[in-house]
Amino acid sequence: MLDVVFIMLIFFIVTTSFVKEAGITVNTPEAETAQRQESANILIGIEESGSIWIDGRPIDVRALKATVARLHAENPQGTVVVQSDEKADTGVLVKVMDQVRLAGIDKIAVASRVAPP
Repeated sequence: MLDVVFIMLIFFIVTTSFVKEAGITVNTPEAETAQRQESANILIGIEESGSIWIDGRPIDVRALKATVARLHAENPQGTVVVQSDEKADTGVLVKVMDQVRLAGIDKIAVASRVAPP
């Protein structure tokens, strides 16, 4: 009986898919040229109100540079994806992208939905 439970535990661990999210749900804008980003390891979310989130925690724009630099040091091959709500202020998006570039990362993508045909 213990063997069966152990095998089931291993099965569930192996088949579990780990999806990294910014921690918030945003309504991203549509784009006809949207492409899937495979190697995103840092997801930054911007709510409609302008609040910024990483890993399910709110973060101040002034602390963003240090946080992104630390996360990028853990996986230097990945990129940053900014998931901004379509009603969020563009100024917040520009500030976030500026802080990411100041952290030394040039691979930045802005998330969008694929527009229906």
